[in-house]
Amino acid sequence: MTMPVDMSTTLGNAWFPSPIFTASGCASSGKELAQFFPLKDIGAVVTKSVMTKPRHGRPTPRMAETPSGMLNSIGLQGPGIDAFLANDVPWLLEQKARVIVSIAGETIEEYSTLARKLRSISGISAVEVNISCPNVENRGLVFACDPDASRRVIDGVRKTIGGELPIIAKLSPDVTDLPAIARGVVDAGADALALINTVLGMVINIDSMRPHLGGKTGGLSGPAIKPVAVRAIYQVHAALPQVPILGMGGVSTGRDALELILAGASGVSVGTASFGNPTALIQIRDELQTLLAARGFATLSQAVGYAHREEGP
Repeated sequence: MTMPVDMSTTLGNAWFPSPIFTASGCASSGKELAQFFPLKDIGAVVTKSVMTKPRHGRPTPRMAETPSGMLNSIGLQGPGIDAFLANDVPWLLEQKARVIVSIAGETIEEYSTLARKLRSISGISAVEVNISCPNVENRGLVFACDPDASRRVIDGVRKTIGGELPIIAKLSPDVTDLPAIARGVVDAGADALALINTVLGMVINIDSMRPHLGGKTGGLSGPAIKPVAVRAIYQVHAALPQVPILGMGGVSTGRDALELILAGASGVSVGTASFGNPTALIQIRDELQTLLAARGFATLSQAVGYAHREEGP
């Protein structure tokens, strides 16, 4: 009889009993998923990226189905940091969920302001710094596409939040040299990396003959982007093998999760798959454990980055 696999993982100094997490934005703050399984049964709830003020988001339509995926253009709709910290975080902690708070800003200063508010909140496992959203200080560019801007954001958050809370920098795949961006944010104080955010895409409605989404462009998610995620994780793990990666992008089965882990991910976030199957996270966790056991792994950590190992004789 095979021994059960130790599925625990770490991101920075934060320990999690399971490597399967929600993906930011796909389960809001967890309440919707809590009716299907106990939130304490997954690694952590990564909350929808929150900003300093409440936001209504982008004009409708906001979503479009695409082959093997979907486009979304929600526009970081949310309650703002004060309401979020007063209502959502206490509820999650009551459920005994581990919480990774995702923050997003329009300016470098806004990220530091958000980090300052988090500093006084106990019970949070880590902060995800979503630098893959448009930077209004710089003509609609994305922080994560600019090595200097991405470093400055992470540096500001690290100086504000102190050394205890792990910082996970969420990066965009829409860049020419992802390992260089990753190295920059790690040098600036990131403890881990979230790879990948959605891929920028667009749909034209052939009846109206205009862009389908109200915001014109949107983020492509779902199975279509999994090979991009595997490539990105593999490249960054090769360049920075000691830096933990929270992998995501098109994961809908345990096999998908294992692929990201073999490429170098220490944990896996599940997003789009939960829309069609609300219990996807539990199913993926169980399938992954079976697959690891079948391949002779005693612990999840033994499998992280295994695809990088030299072939034997």
